[in-house]
Amino acid sequence: MNKIEINGYKSIKELSLNLYPINILIGANGSGKSNFLSFFDFLKQVYNRNLQEYVALKGIDTFLHKGDKITEEISTKLYFPNTNGYSFTIKKGDAGFIFTKEGMWYGNNPYYKNPADIASFGPESRLRYQSMPRADYIRNYLGQLAKYHFHDTGEASPFNKESNIENDKYYLYEKGSNLTAYLYNIQIEKPIVYNLIVKTIQSIAPYFLDFFFRPENNGNIKLRWLSKYSSSIYGANDLSDGTIRFIALATLFLQPNLPETIIIDEPELGLHPTAIAKLAGLIKSVAAKKCQVIIATQSTDLISHFEPEDIITVDQKSGESIFERLDSEKLKIWLEDFTIDDLWKRNIITTGQPNLE
Repeated sequence: MNKIEINGYKSIKELSLNLYPINILIGANGSGKSNFLSFFDFLKQVYNRNLQEYVALKGIDTFLHKGDKITEEISTKLYFPNTNGYSFTIKKGDAGFIFTKEGMWYGNNPYYKNPADIASFGPESRLRYQSMPRADYIRNYLGQLAKYHFHDTGEASPFNKESNIENDKYYLYEKGSNLTAYLYNIQIEKPIVYNLIVKTIQSIAPYFLDFFFRPENNGNIKLRWLSKYSSSIYGANDLSDGTIRFIALATLFLQPNLPETIIIDEPELGLHPTAIAKLAGLIKSVAAKKCQVIIATQSTDLISHFEPEDIITVDQKSGESIFERLDSEKLKIWLEDFTIDDLWKRNIITTGQPNLE
């Protein structure tokens, strides 16, 4: 995606943001980083025609900027390469949101009505049913959207669940619940990629030898692994929180068929600085392969590995999230002596700081 516009959504009153191959949001708790990432969840619900239920379960006021007394509608426009675009406006009705506008864009081609208006004036999007060529591009993008978060590593975590080697092998789920089945399929179909994943894990966990795959008769499989220093078979609970998260991250970023976009909230949680450096390398690697990365973080260690233009600071002023991409030229004199994380720690980069007000 080249650019996104959002109006009236949660703490985002008005936003027009150009998106680069790497987009790292940094700011204080409550600044609006997670709200920005959650908008991609919102888009996925729109595409899946599940918006009415999604909103009903959370409450319509929670989506409108400062509530329905201040904001009545949410609007967005997504700008894609090759002049494709998608936009909609939803307005609060008696029983939920109503699509008052919904459009698909294709540059300035005089042979196409632009935008193609597909608004339903109903509670769900009509994008899924469109047959125009431009609809395919937009559907493919929205259909693969997923916001990953691998925070839960406890005994009842997704990593401890069984997954099925046939049903759960196609793509990595957002919380990593099918990690084992997905890895098992990569080992069979793409052994070179699988070996790279294992070696990457070993680079931050030298004791790790390999995964131990043994599907049950019903095709279900659980995460098990082998140590270089023991003949025992271990489970997910025998890994540290940081190691299991890194395993999921390595699988996500090294998977053989990358999505167009990877969106992930606080990937650095529980990671050792060495693992954070490795994560930064994985992010740069997929961005070079034209997979756009959008991340929210509070880790100064992570941002130290990136250029200023990769970083977007987020502040909240009077209940409104303000987004600002850093500029190398403005920081040029400081970057001669300091790294980007030093500038943020020293408050030379004044945006994205805690306790702004």
